[in-house]
Parts: sequence; structure tokens; C-alpha cells
Amino acid sequence: MVGLQRHFDMLAFNLAARERVAEEDYDRLVHAPKIMPAAKTHQNFEQMQAYARDLLMRQVIGDGMNLTVTVLNNAHFFLALVKTTNAKSQVSQEAQAEAQKVQQAFVSAPLDQKFNKLEQDYGIMCELEDSITSLGFCLQALLHQKGLVKEPQADENGELVVELKALKVLSRGAESDQVKGKLVDQRKVFREGDMIAFNDMELQLVLVTIASFADALFKSVSHFAKSVKDQSGGGAE
Repeated sequence: MVGLQRHFDMLAFNLAARERVAEEDYDRLVHAPKIMPAAKTHQNFEQMQAYARDLLMRQVIGDGMNLTVTVLNNAHFFLALVKTTNAKSQVSQEAQAEAQKVQQAFVSAPLDQKFNKLEQDYGIMCELEDSITSLGFCLQALLHQKGLVKEPQADENGELVVELKALKVLSRGAESDQVKGKLVDQRKVFREGDMIAFNDMELQLVLVTIASFADALFKSVSHFAKSVKDQSGGGAE
């Protein structure tokens, strides 16, 4: 979660900086060295604003998906160790080797198969699987299709639906930061032929959604470990 918070804070910093950037400052800095690598391809302020927004969106979703895969891989290795040792505190070399063999197959598996393996091998169903999968499709379109949603990313209705987690405020305290609320789904729908685009708040919610996914997965892993330990007699050697 520390890594996710750092990405969230950096995103807020970048958004704040972008809001305050001035065209005259950009032009001053561009011309400060009095030489450019390829001056004929120099882009003006408005062009760079659009490019910067597109680049930030790619980075946020790309970094978020990388963090998601890391979370899945780390969770799976712990699950594999729990399963091979029956949740015992001591891990034998044989159990370690067996867990590593299973882990290698998991790490190399594509995203959808990772979710399938968690369900089939450990009975863990990720409640935000669809959200993570949809974000993966968004990244696929951004990286390989210039942001255009095509048939491989669309469902049977010709849509790519992204469900983000957002906070619904239920009450506010006396202080501005004293807020009580609950996480709710916020749908964003792209149709086949649409360009992938998220506004600033939605980009922040992408990271909130990934954090919510990770939190739910950690709780499921903890529950699995406890159930195995209970079934094996409290983890006795």
C-alpha cells in the first residue's frame, strides 16, 4: 500500500503542477539552451499539454497494472507456501521447492489465468477482477491501438466498462477532513471506436480502485491461511 500511496501523491503533485504551468515559462525554458535536438519537430505549448495529459494517463494506468501484477504474484507465493506446508511455521526445502515451482507457472501466466488459478487452487475470488481486467484492456488500447477501443477490448454489447471505486460521503464532521462514507462503484463506459480518456479525478480513482482490490485480496489471503491453519490443528509441527 505504501507504493500505491506514493503513486497517488505523485499523481496529485503532477496534476497540481500542470494546473499552474504557464505558456511563457514553457517557452522560456525551451529556448534557454539556445539549441534543440530537432528544432523542426518542436511542439508548442498546447500540443505539449495534450501530450503530457496522454502520457500521464498511460503512466498511471501502466504503473497501476504493474503494481497489481506484483500484488497478485506476492499473494500467490504466500498462498502456495501456506498450502504446501499446511500453514506450519517451518518451511522445508521440499515445500519451498514445490511452492517455487507453482509460483513460476503463476508468474508467467497472463492476467486472466492468474485470477482463474487463485479461484481454482485456493478458492479465492477477487471481487474487483472485472475492474482490473477492464483497466488492462484500457492499457492494451493505449499502448497498441493509439488509445482506440477495438473489438478485442469490447464485450458482447460493444462496450468496455470500467468500474472505479469512489467514496460516497454519508456525513461530515466539524473538521474538513472528518468525513464518513463508503466505497461505491462509478461506471465509465467506452464504446467500440471510442478513444480511452480519463479525467483527473478518474485517474485518481484508478489508484483508489487498485488499492481496494489489493486490500480485499490481502484479506482473502489471510482468511485462507487461517482456515488452513485451523484445519491442520493450529499449525503444529
